[in-house]
Amino acid sequence: MTGAEFKNQARLLGPAEIRGLAGQLSVRPTKTLGQNFVHDPNTVRKIVSAAGVHPDDVALEVGPGLGSLTLALLDAAAAVTAVEIDPVLAQQLPLTVADRAPELAGNLTVIGEDALKVTGEQVAAGGAPTVLVANLPYNVAVPVLLHLLAEVPTLRTVLVMVQLEVADRLAAAPGSRVYGVPSVKAAYYGAVRKAGTVGRAVFWPEPNVESGLVRIDLHEPAARADIDRAQLWPAIDAAFAQRRKTLRAALSGWAGSPAAAEEILVAAGVDPRERGEKLGVEQFAAIARARSAAPRTPATGSAP
Repeated sequence: MTGAEFKNQARLLGPAEIRGLAGQLSVRPTKTLGQNFVHDPNTVRKIVSAAGVHPDDVALEVGPGLGSLTLALLDAAAAVTAVEIDPVLAQQLPLTVADRAPELAGNLTVIGEDALKVTGEQVAAGGAPTVLVANLPYNVAVPVLLHLLAEVPTLRTVLVMVQLEVADRLAAAPGSRVYGVPSVKAAYYGAVRKAGTVGRAVFWPEPNVESGLVRIDLHEPAARADIDRAQLWPAIDAAFAQRRKTLRAALSGWAGSPAAAEEILVAAGVDPRERGEKLGVEQFAAIARARSAAPRTPATGSAP
C-alpha cells in the first residue's frame, strides 16, 4: 500500500462528535486562532496519505484542535507530537485519544505552545519529527511553516493544508504571477508542489475560502549548508519589496548602493536589469554568496 498505512483504524471524529466535543468544552471556534475544525474522516485520511506517513515516522502536528487529524496520524505513524496554543484543547486532546484509540494514547505528546515560538528541542521531546502534517491557521500559515522548517532539521516531508491562495503561492514557479517571497523561501528547503484541494464543507465552521494541500519533500541539510540564510532571506525580501523594480534598484538598500548591487549581481551571474520574480532559489543563493564575498557594506533586513 502506498502512502500511509492505517494500522488500527482509530475511531475518527465526524460532524456530530466534533460539535459534541466543542459543546462539552464550551469551545467556540475563533478567527483569532484560525480555528476551523475538520470533521470529515475521509479528508483526514486523504491528508495523511498525501503526506506518505510511514509506520516508523514521528509526525509533528500544529493546531490539532479537537483531534480529527491527530487520530488519523496516530493510526499511521509511530508517534505524534501535537503543538496546541489553546490550553483547553491541549488538555482535552490526550483524553479524546484515550477514549477513541486507547491503544495509541501512549504515542501522543502534546505541547501547549505557540507554534511561532516552539523550539526544535521542545518538539523533539516525543522523538525527532520526520514528517510535518498540519491544518495550519490561515492567518499565520507561512510564518509558522518557515519557522518549523528552520527549527526542525530532522523533517523529511511536509504536508500542510492552507488557504488555496497561499498554496498557490508556496508552489509557484519563477515567472508566475503569484511567485514571491513564500515561494522562494519554501523552495530553499525542498521541492514544493500542490497535492490537492479541500472544499469548505468538511470544516466546522465553514471558512470563506477554499483550502489547498502543499507537499514539500525536503533537501538534505547538507545540500543547503553553503547557503547563509542571514544573507539569503534579506536578499529575497528586498527583491520582492518593490516587484516592478529591476534587481539593481531593488537590492540597492540591501547591498549598500545601486552600484554595489550591480557588482554583486554580475558576480552572481545575474542580469542587473532582471526582476526578482524571474529568479529561482539557486540564483538568489548565488547572489547571497556574492554579497558575502564582496567588501562589507551594512545590509538591511534580517533572517527569521
